[in-house]
Amino acid sequence: MMMSMFSSVSGLKSHQIKMDVIGNNIANVNTIGFKGARATFQEIFSQTLSSGGAPDLMTGRGGTNPMQIGLGMNVDAISTDMGRGSVQRTESPTDLSIEGEGFFVVRSGNEGAYTFTRAGNFTIDKAGNLVTSTGKNVYGWMRYVYGDNGYEFDTQEPIRPINLYEDIYNMNKRIIAAKATTEAILSGNLDATRPAIFGTTTSNEPVPVTDEYLADGTASADGDGIPDVDGQNVDPHFIVPINVYDDLGNEYKINLKFWKTYVYYNESEDPDMRMTQWYYLVDPANGATAESSDETIASGYLCFDSQGRIVTTDTNFPISADFVLKPAPETGAGPFTVRLDMRQLSQYADDSSVKPMRVDGYPPGTLVTFSIGDDGVITGVYDNGRQQPLGLIALATFENPAGLEKVGANEFRQTTNSGDFKLPNKPGTSGAGTLVPGTLEMSNVDLAGQFTDMIITQRGFQANSRVLTTSDEILQELANLKR
Repeated sequence: MMMSMFSSVSGLKSHQIKMDVIGNNIANVNTIGFKGARATFQEIFSQTLSSGGAPDLMTGRGGTNPMQIGLGMNVDAISTDMGRGSVQRTESPTDLSIEGEGFFVVRSGNEGAYTFTRAGNFTIDKAGNLVTSTGKNVYGWMRYVYGDNGYEFDTQEPIRPINLYEDIYNMNKRIIAAKATTEAILSGNLDATRPAIFGTTTSNEPVPVTDEYLADGTASADGDGIPDVDGQNVDPHFIVPINVYDDLGNEYKINLKFWKTYVYYNESEDPDMRMTQWYYLVDPANGATAESSDETIASGYLCFDSQGRIVTTDTNFPISADFVLKPAPETGAGPFTVRLDMRQLSQYADDSSVKPMRVDGYPPGTLVTFSIGDDGVITGVYDNGRQQPLGLIALATFENPAGLEKVGANEFRQTTNSGDFKLPNKPGTSGAGTLVPGTLEMSNVDLAGQFTDMIITQRGFQANSRVLTTSDEILQELANLKR
């Protein structure tokens, strides 16, 4: 009887442990990033009353099976289900879930051991740190370099606490520094119906309209580089405003002025050839001055063929040119060079429509918001319209994620059976999953399954308690044999 009582007691204890596991699962059914557990049983070593016997072929005696009495049961394992939970959309820019394998790497400051979590309910603290709800820093990279394919984070660097406002590599990230304009790409049409100021010419060379030589053979008296007719400046046929910036972020408005000056026509050489010459002048405002690379007036010539296409093969008519803009001394900014690229211009019988398609350079800007991509890159958006990377979130992967040990607060730590955390991974690489911004991974507990296990566990506990009471009654009857 004592053996049956001990067996039932072991059953009661083991089922109680399983009920504790189920209770914890149900309690965390709405816990962010929670991973449910499962308790399984195994029998305890059995007492052998007699061993098995082999059959005797000589006598024809049959074999016998071993006779054993079990000594109860025990908890075999309490394993963690690392399956992904359902995803809840929150629209918060700092909420993240992981699509696939991996864990966020967190640590309390710069000391202590790393812990790992699937709960991505992060926030930004006063100092700009990306932190968990318990104040632990989220780790990643912040050093990056620009290459042919844009910026690239140096993932060979040690991971550091991510800070959106400043770091040792980029210093103050709340302000993005100004960048001087270096290039302006123009596109559009110059009206072919405009009459040429100086009519036709038989020489396919640039017709000078500078201070020293004007197309009509007279000299310019005002020295402004604007074409003159009968001593009077001719209004430009079209003006293109362009905004550029110096190294300090000061803005300058440049008026790029166009004149249709001459049409080349020479029947003795080629009766079918028609070439049209346009003259342009860079006229800056805000007290700045402009000059060409050889310190002359910032002007140049363009040439179009009879089909309205810009001529790109004649060195006398370059389709791009560098001009140096010199800010006024009181601005504190030095000269900067801007390249005008006009290869996309055309000349057709339509309204002039030349405009800048792309002008680099920008003023300084202040961080106004940020976004996190599925590749883990945190991108800052500034009030000058520019964007700049602020950091890259790292993910940790393990050979055996189920071997991690829970340490509370939705976090895990590595064990000897989980595999070592050595090199973190960029999301979407080396087996790590991608991020889903604006979502949270919820608990992976299946409530219906837990209720089913709870009923089965209750029945098991109840049956073991019946064995215990029945054994007690039998012992009571045995004791009553002697009265």
